[in-house]
Amino acid sequence: MTPRLALTAVLLAVLANPADAQPGAGAVVVLPFENPRADPRLHWMREGVAVLVSDVLDAGGTEVVGRDERDAAFERLQLPLLAPLSRASAIKVGQAVGAATVVVGRVELLEQELVVSARLVSLDVGRLSPEATGHGPVSDLFSLAAHVAATLVGTADAPPRWQAPPSLAAFELFIKGLISEAPAAQRASFEQALKAAPAYDAVRLALWRLHTEQGEHQRALDRVTPVGADSVISREARFAAAMSLLSLKREDDAFAALRALQDDAPLAAVANALGVLQLRRGSPAQSGRATFYFNQATEIDPLDADYFFNLGYAYLLEKDPRAAAYWLREAVRREPADGDAHFVLAAALQQAGAATEAARERELARRLSSRYEALEARAAAGGDAVPRALERLRDRLDRPSARVDTFITSAGQRDQAGLAAFHLDAGRRAFEREADREAAQELRRALYLSPYLAEAHLLLGRIHLRGGRAEEAVQTLKIAIWSEESAAAQAALGEAYLALEDVAAARAAVDRALALEPRSAEALALKARLPAPR
Repeated sequence: MTPRLALTAVLLAVLANPADAQPGAGAVVVLPFENPRADPRLHWMREGVAVLVSDVLDAGGTEVVGRDERDAAFERLQLPLLAPLSRASAIKVGQAVGAATVVVGRVELLEQELVVSARLVSLDVGRLSPEATGHGPVSDLFSLAAHVAATLVGTADAPPRWQAPPSLAAFELFIKGLISEAPAAQRASFEQALKAAPAYDAVRLALWRLHTEQGEHQRALDRVTPVGADSVISREARFAAAMSLLSLKREDDAFAALRALQDDAPLAAVANALGVLQLRRGSPAQSGRATFYFNQATEIDPLDADYFFNLGYAYLLEKDPRAAAYWLREAVRREPADGDAHFVLAAALQQAGAATEAARERELARRLSSRYEALEARAAAGGDAVPRALERLRDRLDRPSARVDTFITSAGQRDQAGLAAFHLDAGRRAFEREADREAAQELRRALYLSPYLAEAHLLLGRIHLRGGRAEEAVQTLKIAIWSEESAAAQAALGEAYLALEDVAAARAAVDRALALEPRSAEALALKARLPAPR
């Protein structure tokens, strides 16, 4: 088997779909717990219990979707964080973050006794697990949440790696800081929590993030430096400190900190950060070129499109357009709607002498975003063909993603076109029975093998639309139309624009669909729903 086919076989390895609601078979997202009696004393506990359950699951080795990623999904789906969710909405959040399982629960005070309850929802079958419940005095909040989390995964106790917060008072202040909307209120709550418990490392990391977002990199560094080597977030704190050093342009110190982390245990985010650092300071040969470290990142986590983009981008800056084109193609395999990757790939192909292919990639980039027209104009006026500072830096340590589908097969035994058709057919059948997570998995497998497969993009766009992710649907459907225009894709694009309340764009898509197929039932039905033009 050739190296490329071997890589294909590895990347197509998929997690089996769980038959029951069990964490461990894919990522888990914990939603804010309900407060069914609207008890103001429990307002902060909705998020507090979710944080505790997430931490216990994470300490036990379950892949848990981060709070920021979860909240971003709420925002994209236009769901209120403070309102109870229906099971359908909970499933939409899980789908939006690529989770296999959702944790939903409630917290109540019954005759001054705190009751914490939770269930698992399997996204594949919509099945609820038996309810896990803990009850006791409010002072036992940590042990109650740990008991519920352990019960959800079928264990008797919380994992030894889990560390409870130092005190209930400090934890309450920490959570109130997390759910505050104003940075000043966040900072005040975090500062009070740290004053109450100076060794509360999670608060130090939260303050680091807050200072970093406000550009206060020295203050951010000062916050995480005291975190000890015995802390459960020691590696996260060391990585955060390295990011602060990088922002402060203390490049030698940042390099030393990152190399020490990587020597302890290789991680893709650390290798990627080393590559970004070397790219920005000119890649001194004695300490390794940027491409060396980006290549390490892709080997450690071969599913993350950003690492492949950085590798291709760095090769282009090193004047190796053929290598750049190879790795940028790998990036768009993993993330077909990545406009920057298509734009930079076009530049690499142009420099490698593939002008026709370069023109098509530029056209797709322009469809994905109008900003590429300005970049092309700047290049035509004598500017750089590709702008600087496109490299992608992660400021947090992430585990290699287990959310992209894989299945153990030998791509060398079957041609890629046939294998792509097999997964497209499986995705089509799953879509028809509304098994959207399974359908999306199969369609992404097909698109890895054949990145411009129009029907796969169309079905994936419809899945995004059915899940309430209209912006993602628009981007995916644009690629479907660019790959092979059809009335069905234009009608679906019109549906997505209408969901975004862009009536003019929706009408343009409908008109184009009817020009292609005057009797298109989808287009005619959508046209009837559009308001009359003024």
